[in-house]
Amino acid sequence: MGFIQPNLPVVDHDTWDDQPLQEKIRPMARHFAEHGFGSPDVLVVVYALKIVAYVAVGWGVVMTTPGIDGAVDVTTWWDDPAVFYKFVLWTMLFEVLGLGCGFGPLNLRFSPPMGSFLYWLRPGTIRLAPWPRRVPLTGGDTRTVVDVVLYAALLVGLVVAMWGALPRWQVAVVIGVLAVLGLRDKVIFLAARSEVYGALSITYLFVAGDQVIAAKLVMMAIWWGAATSKINLHFPFVMQTMQSNSPVWRSTRIKRRFHRGFPDDLRPSRLSGAVAHVATVVEFGVPLVLFLSGGGWLTTVAAVAMIAFHLGIISSLPMGVPLEWNVFMMIGVVTLFVGQAELGLTDLEHPLPVIALMVVVVGTVVWGNLRPDKFSFLPAMRYYAGNWGSSVWCFRGDALDRLDAGVVKASQMPHQQLEKLYGSMQEAMVPLTLGYCFRCFHPQGRALYTLVPRVCDPAYDDYLALDGELVAGTVLGWNFGDGHFHDEQLAAALQRRCQFEPGTVRVVFLESQPFHRWIQEYRLFDVATGEIERGYVKVAELADRQPTDHDVPLYVTSSGS
Repeated sequence: MGFIQPNLPVVDHDTWDDQPLQEKIRPMARHFAEHGFGSPDVLVVVYALKIVAYVAVGWGVVMTTPGIDGAVDVTTWWDDPAVFYKFVLWTMLFEVLGLGCGFGPLNLRFSPPMGSFLYWLRPGTIRLAPWPRRVPLTGGDTRTVVDVVLYAALLVGLVVAMWGALPRWQVAVVIGVLAVLGLRDKVIFLAARSEVYGALSITYLFVAGDQVIAAKLVMMAIWWGAATSKINLHFPFVMQTMQSNSPVWRSTRIKRRFHRGFPDDLRPSRLSGAVAHVATVVEFGVPLVLFLSGGGWLTTVAAVAMIAFHLGIISSLPMGVPLEWNVFMMIGVVTLFVGQAELGLTDLEHPLPVIALMVVVVGTVVWGNLRPDKFSFLPAMRYYAGNWGSSVWCFRGDALDRLDAGVVKASQMPHQQLEKLYGSMQEAMVPLTLGYCFRCFHPQGRALYTLVPRVCDPAYDDYLALDGELVAGTVLGWNFGDGHFHDEQLAAALQRRCQFEPGTVRVVFLESQPFHRWIQEYRLFDVATGEIERGYVKVAELADRQPTDHDVPLYVTSSGS
């Protein structure tokens, strides 16, 4: 790995180019195990500078608060709850502008490095309403002037609210606009990370002491929700993959230890499993100590442990790059749990509003883990669990040309951006195939690439397979791990615009695993003609295979056209 040049595997294009996708992945898997995506160090610097800019601007926003003075005199204001809430609003703005999660080259966004506001301020682009048939005035999938005005109003509302005294009514306006906008477009609602910053904004509407206690409870729900979702077979694979891609480990010898028997057995090693389980215990236990300790050395130790936990995530540069979110969580640890350590449940003045909020937050987490087909993984708080809805879209013939001609996009498709970057589609396929490897290092990848030849049969070699995340990021303006962005709802929106011929766009969709069932359901469909097949795979059978094994047993429950 160099500072400018990526560390990509060297392939013999005379033979590699003509191989089926599964065979192309095989030589890539060992390289991924030792180098991850092989991103150059300059990207680490770019993302680090972005974190610095995020903190610096947030610091400046805090300085506009009446009663907070002296940018370098931190000891006089660090524990003021206003500091926390200013960062809540600033981080929501940062995210909904597209500067946070899903930003830049590590999300295969090169030019421009984000979509978001470049896309959502344009009438005629695609929007996805969460309940278009149930909620009046939300039908259709085309962004109108009304949608653009709502999004612009959210941006303006956030800027106005976070700058100055922060009256409650301004925060209430932001929450109201966000709710209405979310009913028109779930993508923007989730891009604002509403399950975090929306819920925390609501706590600001409570009376002064209750604000802090409620915010602590929401933070606890985030940590405990994430920890609960990691009680599965998926999470050791996440830890293994994160460490393979981590820029911290400069030695390939260290990275090999996260695999069971490099180079032949690339399942997670005992070390990966141990780190995953320890991380889960930390995420359960340390927040509880923070909440109950009430100050003193125990609170300080727990705060240091939780900050180290989030620094560990940041240092691995996880895909989707939720870096500023982790920084925000560290700010919350300091300002809420250390700065206001003495406030606990017994100090609530008006408990009913706090209880009502937590019923909604915790209820969504519970129901979202039991019925992942009904909820985004974000409000269900299944962060970093490896248990996400996912898809692969397969294109052939003139399908991509129709997509280019029929859809107003945020950017070119990632494979087209890579082609420009590397000079040819032949060279672009190397980093693109490393992306397939990333997916296959998680259990879900074994299922997806077992199903790709099945959905493309008999013309499998004629299709270009693209991860659904890449499709959604281009045609929706944002993507961050939510498979429901690129399921049948998006397929219907694209079909209305592009009129794909039958057989030219086929999709494999794999749902998340419910908490109480050890299976993942799949659907195969043709964008033009509808469902072809549905069934399920067993998670244990996925976890027992190598990243390069694409022979997962399939349990078919129905066949369509």
